[in-house]
Amino acid sequence: MWDAYKKGFKAFLRLEKSLSDLSVEAYLRDVDKLTLFLTKEENIPPPSSITLKDLQGFVKWIGELGMTATSQARIISGIRSFYKYLLTEQVVSVDPTALLETPKTKRALPDVLSFEEIELIIGQIDQSKPEGGRNKAILETMYSCGLRVSEVVGLKISCLYLDVGFIRVIGKGDKERLVPIGSDAVKYIKLYKDNIRVHQPLVKGAEDILFLNSRGKGLSRVMIFYIIRDLVKKAGISKTISPHTFRHSFATHLVEGGADLRAVQEMLGHESITTTEIYTHLDRDFLRNTLQQFHPAFKK
Repeated sequence: MWDAYKKGFKAFLRLEKSLSDLSVEAYLRDVDKLTLFLTKEENIPPPSSITLKDLQGFVKWIGELGMTATSQARIISGIRSFYKYLLTEQVVSVDPTALLETPKTKRALPDVLSFEEIELIIGQIDQSKPEGGRNKAILETMYSCGLRVSEVVGLKISCLYLDVGFIRVIGKGDKERLVPIGSDAVKYIKLYKDNIRVHQPLVKGAEDILFLNSRGKGLSRVMIFYIIRDLVKKAGISKTISPHTFRHSFATHLVEGGADLRAVQEMLGHESITTTEIYTHLDRDFLRNTLQQFHPAFKK
């Protein structure tokens, strides 16, 4: 019985929610954990018979397995999504996850680069090599637009509106948004596209992909990570830096400069304003550090 519902849930996540295969598999693993917990019963009860008490026992069980609060919260989120699907399909009439409490998680604030550090990292690129011109365009675009790494590697030529200073970004769940792009990023994209990319071989299916590797294929997310890691090492920066750090830095610099949080949310492609609000915490830390550094009362 559970297998049939999981099959339907899988189709729902792919077709209705347009989630990636990796995300779909993660959700299904969450449901698998619940069914594993339920195997302690002689007969596994159907989803419609699961109560809040059953789910509280499940949360206690995954906690006893040594899972962190963050992992527990993610699994509970998966179970909630499963029951929302069952509710939509009228398999259940009551959602037992409605009153299920999620373990408190401490939200870690990400490392952020200063503008000077970003310039220092980008300054390490050897532009005498073809890949240098490409990498310059990539990093300028990441910082200028606050893109996720998946959005960078998937950026299409047909989504560039450089003459009017915008790019069309396809984000999570295939949701599209228009993002303004800075003049430096525009300049280096044009240089790469017109002077470097035109001389590369093209693999079938990659004709519209902007950033290519030397074999004419689209770049992988891992490749972007390696590019940034090597540049950070050359720059002598000791912070924990990943491609996502450029996105965090983009948002933080906007908030520090007084940008409206709703505008930042729109540019980042966050579904909820709550996700964007992390940058207000970063901004408060910035203000506190500024006071401690420059205000006489804080120097005592």
